[in-house]
Amino acid sequence: MSDDEALTRQAASDAVGHLGWRYLLGTLRTAVPVASLDRAAEAVRIAVEACGHDADGHLVADLRSGQAALTLRCARAAAVTCRDTELARRITAALGAAGLRTEPGGADAPRSVQLLELAIDALDIAAIRPFWKAVLGYADEADADGSADAVVDPLGQGPAVWFQQMDVERPQRNRIHFDLCVPHDEADARIAAALAAGGRLVSADRAPAFTVLADAEGNEVCVTTWQGRDG
Repeated sequence: MSDDEALTRQAASDAVGHLGWRYLLGTLRTAVPVASLDRAAEAVRIAVEACGHDADGHLVADLRSGQAALTLRCARAAAVTCRDTELARRITAALGAAGLRTEPGGADAPRSVQLLELAIDALDIAAIRPFWKAVLGYADEADADGSADAVVDPLGQGPAVWFQQMDVERPQRNRIHFDLCVPHDEADARIAAALAAGGRLVSADRAPAFTVLADAEGNEVCVTTWQGRDG
């Protein structure tokens, strides 16, 4: 397999799970706990050096005083590749040598790595998609520009917005809901916590890929994982 060939979700997850990285929506993600912004900057510098000339085309970093969040994805292929999993191994080893660790979310972290999307149900996606793209200042995804594709924040700061086709109008159902992608090995605990906090299960027909929950007034959120989507 070529270093630039896209991996399946299962293969990508298997390659890096033991390193403290998780596969989320076509990316590999981890967090590096630190005690200061200086230490976060050091962690990113180490990660960049570990990636070498591949850093610009694969690595994205977010620095905070408590952690450095790292994301790997091949920008050109718009997918996780063998090169990304190798970069994850290099980064983890280099950080470990500096006394730092990669993890999706340890005991001291407020939460694990995750990704939030907004989903809008629509009868005519092509008619409403330009509005949301314009009002949010968003752009087409790098690997898609069709009239029904998601729109994304070009700076990578806000959640993606995607559009779900409706066949008939459903006035008694929410037309906008959240999609929350969490690590596959943490989904059950997150769902249980939401149910214990007053939520209810709407549907588990497509679990573990999608589990639909609702609050006490019927507002929906879909807890998603990569599992159950290949094939």
